Amino acid sequence: MRFKIDPRNFRGIDPVMVGVLLILLIASLFILSTASINVMSSDPYHYVKTQTIWIITGLVIVVVAALFDYTNLQKVNWWIYGGMLVLLALVFVIGESAKGAQRWIPVTENYGIQPSELAKVMIIVTFADFLSKRKGRLNTFREFIPAFLFVLPPMLLIFVQPDLGTALVFGAIFVGMMFVAGAHPLKFGGLILAVFLIAVCSIYFHVAKDLPGPLSYLEGMPIPLENYQLERLLVFINPEKSVSDDAYHVTQSIYAIGSGGFWGKGYRLGTQGQLNILPEHHTDFIFAIIGEEFGFIGTSSLILAYCILLLRCITIATKSKDTYGVLIITGVVSMITFHILVNIGMTSGIMPVTGVPLPFISSGGSFMWANMAAIGLVISVGLRGEKMMF
Repeated sequence: MRFKIDPRNFRGIDPVMVGVLLILLIASLFILSTASINVMSSDPYHYVKTQTIWIITGLVIVVVAALFDYTNLQKVNWWIYGGMLVLLALVFVIGESAKGAQRWIPVTENYGIQPSELAKVMIIVTFADFLSKRKGRLNTFREFIPAFLFVLPPMLLIFVQPDLGTALVFGAIFVGMMFVAGAHPLKFGGLILAVFLIAVCSIYFHVAKDLPGPLSYLEGMPIPLENYQLERLLVFINPEKSVSDDAYHVTQSIYAIGSGGFWGKGYRLGTQGQLNILPEHHTDFIFAIIGEEFGFIGTSSLILAYCILLLRCITIATKSKDTYGVLIITGVVSMITFHILVNIGMTSGIMPVTGVPLPFISSGGSFMWANMAAIGLVISVGLRGEKMMF
């Protein structure tokens, strides 16, 4: 496996996608320069400086991933899958706890890696190979089982950290890739709907009281969620009447976005972020700062940039020379789309708080590296399209 560099091959790079990516990265630093200015009083630009490091190293990852022939990954597919499980298992052995979850493997005194973030890219690569070899054999419920069992182990390891948000990202990747791989739309769609309804009913019966007749036996039905995770799923129904921290986060986030109006209050002129009223406003709730200080224009511009990025990824997928490349891009698009929808949804109060950050914008090293590696894979597929092969 070696890199073969020919200037002619670079004609396969999508300049629009690369341009939008660079705009998002620059926007990240600009937004963090106001969102995180009061987070660490001893070093106001700490998060801007660390994000700069993550972006620069991330760009290196993009280049390396793009120059590497993605088809070679199929040769070491099971090694990647095994390595992913080992990394996720190591979290429980040498990992550090933060905010009630054990998700990090320390690298230095102040920094560590989050294996669950890297695992998202690893599952995309390995699951794409798994599905590409089963094309045309995903028409029955029985044929869905091997695919589900392939994704289940890493999902469970992440879920018990506990990290519900990232586990749900795995679910989104699974669903998106299964549909594109040719899973029977009615049977698979019906199965997903059934799972969703069972989950909703289970949560309802867990919290319900004074149910009539035989239904009373279902009160307090056990579910595999921590109390704070359950509260996160319920708080979006009526956050103003909840006393949990997540309800406070959502309420303040809604106030921030609403107060921005059309044009926004202006750079560093917001209150929720500048006065540290809104927690986690440089990570999970950074979209609220964009809404408060840059208004409808700022949030709409960001969403437009995301739409262009995702559409260019889909365009590259249509030109892929093989099913494996199409499925890799499908996984990347599913992952990024889920992050965008859930993050914007939870900060706007229309989705539960799941701790899902905003791609390329929120502060975070492992998260940035994972997203950059994913984009690098998309570029790699584009460079080796049907007409431009190494």
